[in-house]
Amino acid sequence: MLTEETSLSWQSAQQICDAACQYACEHKLKICIWVLDRHGNPLAMQRINHAPLPSTAIAKDKAHTAVSFGFGTHLWQQRLADKPHLLTGLTQRPDMVLFGGGLPIKHNGQLVGAVGVSGASEAQDQACAAAGIAAIPALNGN
Repeated sequence: MLTEETSLSWQSAQQICDAACQYACEHKLKICIWVLDRHGNPLAMQRINHAPLPSTAIAKDKAHTAVSFGFGTHLWQQRLADKPHLLTGLTQRPDMVLFGGGLPIKHNGQLVGAVGVSGASEAQDQACAAAGIAAIPALNGN
């Protein structure tokens, strides 16, 4: 048997990066952004000059976490509020980030990729990621 799947194109990934960076620049934020396909493979990355160096790896890990589980990284604290042992265990896993800034990218309800942003506050990182996704009309509202 074969399956068909939809994934994000590199062109759309670059548009997401560009839009997230534009939003960051308009708000005077220094961020790094990664966009991954539905399998966690990198499609696009951008680092605004003077963004904190660790933000490069953190942004990639946020995107990886979002694409791995299909929901935003900002939701982990709430989902595991009554399971501190699980929260502690997951924070020890490589490539896992359990705070805001990673969002899944969906098309018609299907996971097609993820975006991760780091370098500003959690809320600002998430706003940059959302602005990036919003730049692709086909993804809006999904």
